[in-house]
Amino acid sequence: MVDSLAPNNLLERRLHPLLKTLYTPEQVDWLMAEIMTLVQAHLAPTQAEDLHKWSQNNALLITYGDSIRAAAPERPLVTLRHFLSEFWQDVVTGVHILPFNPYSSDDGFAVKDYLTVNPELGTWQDLGAIAAQFNLMVDLVINHVSSEHIWFEQFKQGQPPGRDYFIEVDPQTDLSQVVRPRSSPLLAPVETVHGEKHLWATFSHDQIDVNFANPAVLLEFIKIILFYENRGAKYFRLDAIGYLWKQIGTPCIHLPQTHTVIRLLREILQMINPGIALITETNVPNRENLSYFGNRNEAHLIYNFSLPPLVLNALLQGRSDHLKTWMMSMPPAPLGCAYLNFTASHDGIGLRPTEGLLTDDEYQALLRCMQDFGGIISMRTQADGSESPYEVNISFFDALKGTAQGIDEWQIERFLCSQTIMMSLEGIPAFYIHSLLATPNDWDGVKRTGRNRSINRYSWSDTQLRQALADPTLPHGKVLHELSRRIRLRRQQPSFHPNATQYTLHPLNSALFAFWRQSMARDQSIFCVHNLSNQPQKLSLSNLNLVITDDWYDLLSGDPIFDLYDTLLLRPYQCVWITNQPLLTD
Repeated sequence: MVDSLAPNNLLERRLHPLLKTLYTPEQVDWLMAEIMTLVQAHLAPTQAEDLHKWSQNNALLITYGDSIRAAAPERPLVTLRHFLSEFWQDVVTGVHILPFNPYSSDDGFAVKDYLTVNPELGTWQDLGAIAAQFNLMVDLVINHVSSEHIWFEQFKQGQPPGRDYFIEVDPQTDLSQVVRPRSSPLLAPVETVHGEKHLWATFSHDQIDVNFANPAVLLEFIKIILFYENRGAKYFRLDAIGYLWKQIGTPCIHLPQTHTVIRLLREILQMINPGIALITETNVPNRENLSYFGNRNEAHLIYNFSLPPLVLNALLQGRSDHLKTWMMSMPPAPLGCAYLNFTASHDGIGLRPTEGLLTDDEYQALLRCMQDFGGIISMRTQADGSESPYEVNISFFDALKGTAQGIDEWQIERFLCSQTIMMSLEGIPAFYIHSLLATPNDWDGVKRTGRNRSINRYSWSDTQLRQALADPTLPHGKVLHELSRRIRLRRQQPSFHPNATQYTLHPLNSALFAFWRQSMARDQSIFCVHNLSNQPQKLSLSNLNLVITDDWYDLLSGDPIFDLYDTLLLRPYQCVWITNQPLLTD
């Protein structure tokens, strides 16, 4: 017989050594007892690691709860569910709904109450209805809370528990080593019943960092995780996790304690639901980003942050050089882990991941093109007080209006090529709603809010969107139809399993970007070739080494390939998926 206390004992054995590296013995004893009491009712029947959390069938949609709005009184989450059911039921398997809590700024990332759904969006019942049809990803905004959160009100009044939840710093302290993602002052002056205090605020003075050196703060977020899991969350996104732990005299990013907290959260999630995936959001250079896999004991998924700017640069330049160099340096994801591939999100296109990957001339050309195509360059503060570009704020659809030579007529084809590259690569593809809908830059939103990121956070009216999708002269329906078709095709191919084999290919023509995927059972191969240029390009099939005893097809066109020594002429931005085993179902 299995001891009924075995899961408890196992969890305690796993957590105790991690807690010891963060807290004092007395704190560890207290926290360990509190955690065990909390998780007792949530423990899964088995704690065996689930190595099959995903397959080629997985595809995610990223959206705000109100990216589509119908007329009152219909709640936006209800509208979203209707749209998901009608347009994306057989396209995506999961939905990342960006922060849906009441908030005070940053479109949801200044959370006022983690346990409540913003009534302007809907209810927990509305979220539950979506979670019943799609795997739900939730944001754990773990680094900071809103200045209107109850904990912060308690801090200002000197009341427990919030009075001990924040990081007070003498404004004369030397904080020059701290890595910043913003250009705002790091310390926020706050009036309290005990006079003016200065608190750590990495992102804005409305987003006050919480102090994980206090074990009670960790316990609060464990409670929130359990609450979300109980409401159907299958993916947990750890927002801005790299900045979690602060230690004056260090850069305060990627500290060992931060990695330890991620390991703790993974162990707890493993014990309550082995099928849950933990995702880290760290918009940093590639080597730093990869560290969040740990030793197969931290994130299950990491955002592939180098991919958006490198794909964008490749299509602006019409060359695969840097994309290939990066791809050859990327290690396969560890067992039980995967990359989360994307090109666009609610944030801008991160520029830090390009560090060491682009030449200075190409970097400057990228910035110039983005501004020419209607984008905005947001800055961050360096250690010496100077500012440098941090991200490009632009609709990814409009980011591909043209090339380094200027705007041309190939925007739709170029954009489809970018998304096809992304969904073909090793990893799970995630599509921002405004990419699927070919939404252009929202300059009215920027003017209304005064925030650069509003340029890519448009809220469609349901009626307006349906009319746009039905209009054959507009790009919205064309892009949605063709991307949906390609995603459906992709989901059927075992060679597109997130962990299937991937090798970079080297066609003689640098305008082509090519790689080979092979199913884990080795019974299917797909050669993925993409024309990055606005000119027709020749592809010699003999360079692909297609096995002569197999029949080969292009999945995207449906055309058979009769002569394995033939030369294909790829149209501008055409993509081909050449396979020996096309798996197609109705």
